[in-house]
Amino acid sequence: MRAILLAAGVGRRMQVNGLPLPKVMLSFGGKTLLRRHVEILRHAGVAEIVVAVGHRAGLIEAEIAALGGGVETVFNPWYEEGSIVTLWTVGEALSRGGDVILMDADVLYDHRMMARLLESAHRNAFLLDRDFELGEEPTKLCVRDGHLVEFHKTVRVAYDYWGESVGFFRLGETIARRMVGHARAYIEAGRRHELYDEALRDILLGDPPGTFGFEDVTGLPWTEIDFPEDVERAAGIVLPRLAPLPASATRRRASA
Repeated sequence: MRAILLAAGVGRRMQVNGLPLPKVMLSFGGKTLLRRHVEILRHAGVAEIVVAVGHRAGLIEAEIAALGGGVETVFNPWYEEGSIVTLWTVGEALSRGGDVILMDADVLYDHRMMARLLESAHRNAFLLDRDFELGEEPTKLCVRDGHLVEFHKTVRVAYDYWGESVGFFRLGETIARRMVGHARAYIEAGRRHELYDEALRDILLGDPPGTFGFEDVTGLPWTEIDFPEDVERAAGIVLPRLAPLPASATRRRASA
């Protein structure tokens, strides 16, 4: 199992005075998001970690060195464009074989969410949280007859219920490789401003129902960090609710 973290963007919505830190370098409880990601993934048995970097990449690389190394970085020189370009940049890591965990790096979350994803019976899986605030910002996952039928900020389909996507995805080897082809198609079409979500949505909507499953993580604490107020929520509401990583638990080996 390989984890790929997307951490290349500028995070302009976090900008107050000058260019912000990479969001993965924000610190909560004395630990950067990057350190938290690495600790959770290693505890879960994911030994191969790849981080896509761009904006202020040196800060991220220095943090990786402080963690003792063992984390691969891939630099996206076009990091000011859409995240579809970052997805294309990590194409080799997506294609080298084995299942992949593809992750937004700007999320503070409980380690049990990662366990749910790794233990899922679905080879390709999303994480879905039914407790979310309605609006244009959340990326919605819509379920009808037990199957995912939409993955988008705007919903125009019939559904039984919906939830917010956490931004973590388990991809089987075949789907991971297909993501690279879809990213290439967007870039060749001149659509370099798109979110990488569009490539995943294309596959979800084009494949037979059941290709993708989902794990319901409603009730577990997490937040995506897009705006300055999200930092306050992360520190004041989410952080105190996070379950600590078991100090002496046997580490589970993630399946290859």
